[in-house]
Amino acid sequence: MLFSAMLSIADKRLCRAAHCQADTAMTLISPAELARHYQDTDWVVLDCRFDLLEPAAGRAAWAESHIPRAHYADLDQDLAQVPGLGTGRHPLPDIEQLAASLARWGIGPRTRVVAYDDAGASIAGRLWWLLRWAGHEQVAVLDGGWSAWLAAGLPADDSKPAPTAELSAPLILTPGRLPVCSVEDLQAGLMDGSLTLLDVRTPERFAGKAEPIDPVAGHIPGAINLPLGENLDSSGGFLPAEELANRFSAALAGRSPASAVVMCGSGVSACQSLLAMEHAGLGGAALYTGSWSGWISDPARPVGRL
Repeated sequence: MLFSAMLSIADKRLCRAAHCQADTAMTLISPAELARHYQDTDWVVLDCRFDLLEPAAGRAAWAESHIPRAHYADLDQDLAQVPGLGTGRHPLPDIEQLAASLARWGIGPRTRVVAYDDAGASIAGRLWWLLRWAGHEQVAVLDGGWSAWLAAGLPADDSKPAPTAELSAPLILTPGRLPVCSVEDLQAGLMDGSLTLLDVRTPERFAGKAEPIDPVAGHIPGAINLPLGENLDSSGGFLPAEELANRFSAALAGRSPASAVVMCGSGVSACQSLLAMEHAGLGGAALYTGSWSGWISDPARPVGRL
């Protein structure tokens, strides 16, 4: 298997046997592994760097320097669509929009895709989740992201990728391959206690003590705060799969991962925690796509604060 479920960005650490089996879902790839393949014609690397407070900054950073041959994937233009009433800030892209972006990047049915960012996989995780949701399994996230690539002394340049050759076969998308949760199902599940809602925003935002982006501070009553930054080690790579499994299992308190719903501010960074759960062998949780920004679009919905 070319993509390996690596346990950290340190290339000297060994992949544990339980995450090297052929049927393991693709999750993370180390810089060393990507360095062996990023020039292969059946591999596509996507730079997902993005700053919510300065939307043009990610593309500018890519234009200045990126992994050679990497295309730029814009959160607003490629990985989300224009928000509508009640959708939250980053609704899932229209499937034709997503298909057009994938074709522009040269992604076909057999293409292996690697996504990276400089924000702890909080944006690259969205691309990973989107491709899995749309039915493309051959996708992984660079563990440790852009900083790990540079720290390993691997090449970077400012060249634009060559024009994409016409694909021999189109990528047929089949959306719905990963679960999502509507606000109606979320409300019902919270009411009857059938689901566990994991809010991966920072403790300050969850508590309602700080809100740099959305107009209302706080959290959905009944949610558990499980900050996504705690899925990472001090170097910015993901924790070992066993540690991630323990972390999420404690929050689930004996429930199946399939009973969990994960949310953030707009349904983007929550995908990093869904990636972490998949890497830990706890796949099946749903994404609340509207997340906090969608929830507060209706002032009648309750808001909790600590």
